[in-house]
Amino acid sequence: MNTSFCLVRRCLVPADAFILCGCLRAAGLHATVMDDQHVQAALLLAPAIGGARVMVPESELEPALEILAAFERGDLALDDDEDVGGARVYDFPPKGSK
Repeated sequence: MNTSFCLVRRCLVPADAFILCGCLRAAGLHATVMDDQHVQAALLLAPAIGGARVMVPESELEPALEILAAFERGDLALDDDEDVGGARVYDFPPKGSK
């Protein structure tokens, strides 16, 4: 099976790419981070390299963009008194959207 991957986001800091990838995976998408080792090895050259890439299969591009938009709006943020002791499963669409 040949799956085409699409770019969802570029991040100059690899840790940011892994955070976004984790949000996508928590929603059940097959996200991955690429080029993180190149960026980490040459952090000062990250803009020239293009940063670490967050990728998803082409069929998951639309939900991935919705999830990242929710992340940027703060819909996935935890409250200060949130219990984070166990695994958390998010239902999508995130609260506050349509």
